[in-house]
Order: sequence, then C-alpha cells, then structure tokens
Amino acid sequence: MSAVHKFLIGMMWLFAALLVSDAVRAERIKEIASIAGVRSNQLVGYGIVVGLDGTGENMPFTSQSMVNMLSRMGVSLPPGQTMQFKNAASVMVTAELAAFARIGQPIDVTVSSIGSAKSLRGGTLVMTPLKGADGNIYAMAQGNLVVSGAGALAGGSKTTINHLAVGRIANGATVEREVPMSIGVSGNASFELRRTDFGTAKRMVDAINKAMGQGTATAADGRQVQVRLPANLEDHVAFLGAVENLIVTPMQMPAKVIINARTGSVVMNQAVTIDVCAVAHGNLSVSVTADNQVSQPGALSSGKTTRLTNAELAVNQESGALINLPAGVSLSDVVKALNAIGTNPQDLIAILQAMKMSGSLRAELEII
Repeated sequence: MSAVHKFLIGMMWLFAALLVSDAVRAERIKEIASIAGVRSNQLVGYGIVVGLDGTGENMPFTSQSMVNMLSRMGVSLPPGQTMQFKNAASVMVTAELAAFARIGQPIDVTVSSIGSAKSLRGGTLVMTPLKGADGNIYAMAQGNLVVSGAGALAGGSKTTINHLAVGRIANGATVEREVPMSIGVSGNASFELRRTDFGTAKRMVDAINKAMGQGTATAADGRQVQVRLPANLEDHVAFLGAVENLIVTPMQMPAKVIINARTGSVVMNQAVTIDVCAVAHGNLSVSVTADNQVSQPGALSSGKTTRLTNAELAVNQESGALINLPAGVSLSDVVKALNAIGTNPQDLIAILQAMKMSGSLRAELEII
C-alpha cells in the first residue's frame, strides 16, 4: 500500500471519528430545554402511620393527633386519661404532582418519620391530605408502606440494614385537584434552555426553522426560544411533540472544575487544560509520643510516688517531587501528571487552587 493510500485512509478514519463525536454530542431539544409553564409541583402533608410492631413513639404531638383522629370517628377518651400509642408514629408525607395530572390519577408518595419511631416497617398510613404551596389540598394519601430495610434488637445488640424511618407507597395518593396549565394562549410557546448559552440557543432556532419553516422560532435571549404555534389548537400537541424531538448539537461546555470541600471530590470536564507550570508536592508530619512511667521511692524512705512523662517529638518531611506540566495538555494528561507526584484528593484541591491563582489553570474553579 502506497503512502498516498495510507494518508487517504487515515483522513477517512479521522473524518469518521469527528462524525461519531458530533453524533454522540447531539441531543433532542426535550433533553436540553423545557416548555415554559410545564412543570411539576411539590405536595406535603402531616399524617399518622399505625399498625407498627411496637416500634412507634410516645411523642406528645403523636398522642394528640391520635386523640383528635379518634374523636372525629366518634371515639371519646375518659377525661384526664393519657394514652400512649407504641404502634403509631407521626410522619411527613411528600409527593410530586406531575404536569397535567388529572383528578383520580394515582401518584407515589414518600413517608418519613418526624419523631422517635424506631421503624415504619409494616405500618399503614391513615388518610392524609396533601397540600401545595398555596395551602389547597391537591391529593389524598393512604396505604401500606414499603420499607426497604430490616433491623433486630436483642440482648443489648442491635443490627440495622438500610434506613427504617422512611418508606414509600407506590400509587399511594389520588389527585383531587388539577393545576391549570395553559400553553399557546398567545399563539406562542417558550422553550427554556436548562443552561444559558447563546450559541446553543442559535443552533436550536436554526434547527426549528429548518424543520418547521423560516420564522417559526426566534431567540429572546441566551436561555429562551420563542416558537410560533399553528393556528389550529388541535395541532399544538403534535407540533410541540415534533419540535421536542428535533436534534440539536449543543455548544461545548465551558471548562470547569468542581470541588466538594466536604468530601474531597474533584470533578473536571474534558475542556479543562493548563498552561505551562511546575508543581511540587510534599507532606510534613509531626508526631508526638508520650511514655508514661512511675517513680516509686524505697520502702523506708520518706519520698512520694511520682508520675513521669517522657515525650518524644519527631518531625518527618517527605521529599517533594517537582514535575513540569506543559501547556495545553488534556484532562487525562493533567490527572496522570498529578497522580505521578502522589496527590490525594485533598492535596489535589490545594494544587488546583494554587494553579488557578497562578493563572496556569484554564478553567473556572467552583467550590461547593
């Protein structure tokens, strides 16, 4: 095979790799943007879980809630008598009301203990109203809990698998009130990008206009794209469904390094590069060892027993390795170079901060 043929084959492979890279980065509009006004709503309620096997609680608010519930059912307690409910627990019930949820539609709920209940396993949630941020009731929850955990206590020993104070009820609530959501009342719908990017907004406008006709979409800013809807209201669903499935290649993410100072986690994206710099790394450790002894005087002497402490102080410094990092290296090269000098996550945080201050790190440094 001649050199010309080898060169042409190499160029073909490079072009194919570029096409594959673009195809991998291409996404549907529904994955990078959402329709304004189409959103879920959070619901919350206070309830009682009954039927626990002695793992409930004797909190005052739990007893009060049980007394109030029994009184509404026509059961009255003798005056001055205090009830203790070991098989009941107070809980908070949370759920997410999906967009366009209709009356009678079931939704999942999560039940979490707010008192001292040891376990919610085997309990039943009594009918609980779930309210939205406006104070209105949007769903009613009730059902048997499923707790993905187990525990045992005997002879002073205790073992627990997973978390026992939180359970879930699949289809445990029924929607009782709908949240009105109107789209296209003014003849337009707004698509909002999940990340502000003027380049991606421009590509999104071009893709919609190419598929649906020029003038269909316009970019209001780097986050919102206005789309003109068909005049016939019956065509809105099909039109928006087609727009959501159009393919757009987003702009490359900006170079960013995310540092979690609490856990020591460091995450970088592929766009991170560095300028030429040199990094030295070494550890300094100080150790103090105490040797406690007792000085015992003779049997017939008048001396006293005295405690003595002999302290030994040692300072150890590991030899620091100096490594030169060339300019424009990729993420993998950065990681390999920093691993070569024996950095752990905490050391890596300090090195990245120093590189950013020196101007060598070509990325945005964000600490969470």
